[in-house]
Amino acid sequence: MAIVSRELLAKLLEFRKERDWEQFHSAKNLTAALAVEVAELLECFQWVKDEDVAGVVTRERAAIEDEIADIAILLSYLCHDLGLDLDEAVQRKLEKNRAKYPVDLARGKSTKYNRL
Repeated sequence: MAIVSRELLAKLLEFRKERDWEQFHSAKNLTAALAVEVAELLECFQWVKDEDVAGVVTRERAAIEDEIADIAILLSYLCHDLGLDLDEAVQRKLEKNRAKYPVDLARGKSTKYNRL
């Protein structure tokens, strides 16, 4: 399964194909583009105090949605192109995280697993 619905993924793939952009969408390039888009999302919150985040989300909602959409689009292309099932990958990672962060050691802590 993709990060977006099958119907939306089909539209994304058609959009890309119509523009002959597959040639630019290597795994390396898509990953680099993802990093850039995540940085652009982070920029929306740069220097914002925690108590001011809600106001930023209200004021900058359209920009935040655009950046999140860009991230979802690029991640969808990457998963599709690499033949990855995101649901399966997330499920496997969840199980790994359960082992790394047992509730009795990790509850209420932000400590990395190797320091619990």
